[in-house]
Amino acid sequence: MPPTRENLSSGISVFAAVVDAGSFTAAAEAIGISPPGVSRSIARLERRLNIRLFNRTTRSVSLTEEGRRFYDEVMPHVWGMEEAATAAAGGTAAVRGTLRINLDPVTSGFLLGAPLARFMDDHPDLSLAFIARDHLGDLVTEGFDMALRFGEPRSSSLVARKLLDTSVVTVAAPSYLARHGRPEDPRELGTGKHRCLEFRDPETGRPFAWEFHRKRRKLAVETHGKLTVNDPGALVHACVAGVGIAQMLSLAAAPLIRERRLVNLFPDWPDERFPLYAYLPTRQHMPAKSRAFLDFVVALSS
Repeated sequence: MPPTRENLSSGISVFAAVVDAGSFTAAAEAIGISPPGVSRSIARLERRLNIRLFNRTTRSVSLTEEGRRFYDEVMPHVWGMEEAATAAAGGTAAVRGTLRINLDPVTSGFLLGAPLARFMDDHPDLSLAFIARDHLGDLVTEGFDMALRFGEPRSSSLVARKLLDTSVVTVAAPSYLARHGRPEDPRELGTGKHRCLEFRDPETGRPFAWEFHRKRRKLAVETHGKLTVNDPGALVHACVAGVGIAQMLSLAAAPLIRERRLVNLFPDWPDERFPLYAYLPTRQHMPAKSRAFLDFVVALSS
């Protein structure tokens, strides 16, 4: 007998529980079925989809590339149905209280702008607490409602929800180009002829690698910059001042490019993308204040 929609929905619910809990055993405890029952449900879903969702070892479970893609594509619809059901039942709460958010410097620099002021004007009963952290840590123990991070999600028991992605651009100030000339090819940045500004990855402590993407082609360039910063505001300020060439998110660079304070050096390499994820302790019963803030962040890219 072919799988019914009810079976598919049940399988997706078990799949989400495994992602949330981080293991089949913990998921079984959370949803009240046996571990073999979880395994059978996942196996049926994998047969239904004709893909392998999890990498399984005796000690750990992690999403495969296809599993992560399925999660990113399907779960927003599941959350949307849950939120619609909550709204239909009259259970939505007012947007009020304090929302504690774990942020890294890149994300805080992206959020702290005029749109945030408008969001706060729209929700006068809500207070925001942005707490800088290089690492996610334990959101529940530390009292965070969510964390926001740019970059692909790492293995975690938290729920990772993709909000948006933005392109990465390579830029320089007109004053820098007047002194040093404009590079014609990205590979020139690895020759030592140009001064590149490095940005430290808060997760690894090392500068982000410089990459250039054009459709399926990817070009990696070793830049060996002599100035490294870990604050996005400092990176923008140094680049606008003509100190060197930088790679930054187009969300930050686009207004400066329009104002001709920065120049996009390689518009023919437009396809490197950098995603923003929200990390949540659970996908169940998201408070209205969290929903409102995530909707606000998604709208920033439109």
